[in-house]
Amino acid sequence: MLYHPPVAKSNRRRTRWLLIAIVLFGLPLGALSLYWLLTLPDVAALAEHPPGPTALMQARAKESPAVGREWQWVPLSRISPNLIRAVLAAEDASFFQHEGFDWQGIEHAALKNLRSRSLARGGSTITQQLAKNLYLSSEKSLLRKANEALITRLLEHHLAKRRILEIYLNVVEWGNGVYGAEAAARHHFGKSAADLTAAESALLAAILPAPRSYDPLRTTRYLLVRQQQIMRWMGRTGPVKLTERT
Repeated sequence: MLYHPPVAKSNRRRTRWLLIAIVLFGLPLGALSLYWLLTLPDVAALAEHPPGPTALMQARAKESPAVGREWQWVPLSRISPNLIRAVLAAEDASFFQHEGFDWQGIEHAALKNLRSRSLARGGSTITQQLAKNLYLSSEKSLLRKANEALITRLLEHHLAKRRILEIYLNVVEWGNGVYGAEAAARHHFGKSAADLTAAESALLAAILPAPRSYDPLRTTRYLLVRQQQIMRWMGRTGPVKLTERT
């Protein structure tokens, strides 16, 4: 007579552990998904309407209430092509080729972070920077990066590249209380954004990584070297062709 080992008990044990795993992992993931669904911004509205004061602007106002806000929205057609080329060259050379993420840049940044055991470098594209500036804090955490990634995908899905670039150039921080290309051009050079030269544009692009630490009119050796580097990159890329479908 053949012996058949009891399987009911082992099956019940596996089922119990499966239920425990679902409770431990499934419910938190479900709650996190619900949280994202309820809190993700309506980025589609940005296709027709400019944003109000961004999360970054509001955070800066809380940090320094005495500092005023210089900010004037202008269409992309009233921003010098020199500045557009300089910012693309300095911040995101593959902007028109990627869909929100520069995977090579992310890999390079991840290796840097691994070596330094920090989240200091992000390898962020212009779309990622825009997502953070519009809606998120400057906190360096995995949850904030996850939110940034989701909003980045929404921006790329709902907005044309031209529109993403237009919004970015109008809200990016360009000094203490200075936001957007028009305010930056008037604050630093006393002219409109449409009239910026290649050299002025390269200087403005050079200060973007630390806009409150550098003043383009008080040029340091770092800024001059960075300016020349950006101008060389601008010469290699040539003019940027922007159309309504871009």
